[in-house]
Amino acid sequence: MRINYVVSTMIFWGREHPLSFEQECQFLNSLGFGIELWPNIKGQHECRYDRRNWQRLASATQDMLVVMRSRDDNPTLEQWNEQIECAKLLNANIVTDLPSIGIPDGTELNGTGFTAEVVKSAEQNDVKICLETGRLLLLRQLGERFKSLWYCLDTGYANLDKEYSFMEYVTHLAPRVAHLHLTDNYGQIDDHVPPGLQGGLPRENWDYLLETLSKYGNDVIGSLEMCPCMPEVMIRQASEFMFDVLKWPNRPKVQNGYTNGYYS
Repeated sequence: MRINYVVSTMIFWGREHPLSFEQECQFLNSLGFGIELWPNIKGQHECRYDRRNWQRLASATQDMLVVMRSRDDNPTLEQWNEQIECAKLLNANIVTDLPSIGIPDGTELNGTGFTAEVVKSAEQNDVKICLETGRLLLLRQLGERFKSLWYCLDTGYANLDKEYSFMEYVTHLAPRVAHLHLTDNYGQIDDHVPPGLQGGLPRENWDYLLETLSKYGNDVIGSLEMCPCMPEVMIRQASEFMFDVLKWPNRPKVQNGYTNGYYS
């Protein structure tokens, strides 16, 4: 198993900062991370994955590991095809949730015609779709029906579920986990705090996650998914916990020539 790391653009939401999209990419790249793109900037409705934006996305993320969080505005099949083509251009996986592929979370698995069309389009374009953690039984049923689907295990979500334990999520999903959302909370609401929160996920859960994933040969992308404060502070805190405390492998390396000037 190999884990590579990206940072969700969630960290730039909700605060004023002087960076353009290109500078956000340069900032993350300079710290050795790839990027998980979200479809919209907070407060705006234009989708980044619209065809007219492809060249800018490709130029800004050149030589970076890229993941795309799918549209969550009830995308049509045409919009799904467009973002799948965008993912193919960027060599990106797509992380999505159940409603976005036509499966209302919390319901029984009935019709999957829309989902089947999305999965078929992704297979034709060699794009990997990762279902973000939702109701565990429903995720497993979809995985059994569509063998090309993978899972995104969200550590924060798994810490909140009242029906299944964190370790049950890991045990059942690990064989097909290709993406992780690395985040923490106190077990009450999905705070999206940097991993390592005192009073948050216990150390044994983090250890169990890594040990279980290591049993399989999957290439996994770990995404730091944290709500906005100072992006550099969040990345530093999360990195210290993941790599210095937990000893997770393949720590991203700061690039030569990096200067700590983006958020000074």
